[in-house]
Amino acid sequence: MNKPIKKVFIVTNFNIYDKAMAALNVAERLLSLGCDIFTLPHNKDKIARVNKNKRDLRFQFVAAEDVYETVDAVVVLGGDGTILDAARRAAPAGIPVLGLNLGRLGYLAELETGDLSMLSRFICGDYRLEERSMINVEVLDVEGNVRKSEYALNDAVISNGSISRIVDLELYEGGVAVASYRSDGMIVSTPTGSTAYSLAAGGAIVDPRLDCLCVTPICPHSLHARPIVFPDCARIEIKNVCQREKTLFLTIDGRINHEIYIGERVRVTRSEIHAHFIRLKDSSFYERLRQKMNDI
Repeated sequence: MNKPIKKVFIVTNFNIYDKAMAALNVAERLLSLGCDIFTLPHNKDKIARVNKNKRDLRFQFVAAEDVYETVDAVVVLGGDGTILDAARRAAPAGIPVLGLNLGRLGYLAELETGDLSMLSRFICGDYRLEERSMINVEVLDVEGNVRKSEYALNDAVISNGSISRIVDLELYEGGVAVASYRSDGMIVSTPTGSTAYSLAAGGAIVDPRLDCLCVTPICPHSLHARPIVFPDCARIEIKNVCQREKTLFLTIDGRINHEIYIGERVRVTRSEIHAHFIRLKDSSFYERLRQKMNDI
């Protein structure tokens, strides 16, 4: 048995009626189970507008900087992007996330809208914690100084941005040259991210229990370029050697963007931070993979 959950932070897009109503239903159930429910202050008026039946929903409002010192868990209602972003934010504090799918695929979600009765197990501590590895992503200037640093749960992607045009990149591991690529870009992913953009680009599906980093070229202009799986102790660097483009772009978990100038490198290493997901069902990674991917 794990720690019972008593203080829950709810994340969703309260501007979308269906998501807001789903969040109110979750809040009502959790309150009936004796939980304290928290969300951000800017959602107060949105909740009041949606709560037309004047249900007694005792939301407490907490500033973003104080959330993870206050709550035991985060419940996210949305698609994979919303769940991914919430898990990334909660990871440094070690706060676990429970995803409820309101998106199309919901690969990271544990529950569907018809599974709310399972929340009673969540409150009692009758759940599993699944740990997912993360990566540190640093931008190094031409002198080798770190000018940007982020962490990611899914992936780091280097590309030309919104315009699809072939770029030139060099891949290194531990300071040793691995290969040069002419491609639409490069993806470095965690095992969690192996079923996201990396999968779509032809990368391997990796069991999240493995400790590794996956490097996948995007549409390489070559007969020989292949995805490579490195051990998670690897120090991967990707150098921008593209003469034709003024800048390339680094996108982290599909949310954070940085410009990468010619001669600069992106360094990716294993992070000491881990994300934690709450699991209430007995389904394995492979059962979830089969079910979700067959639904597409």
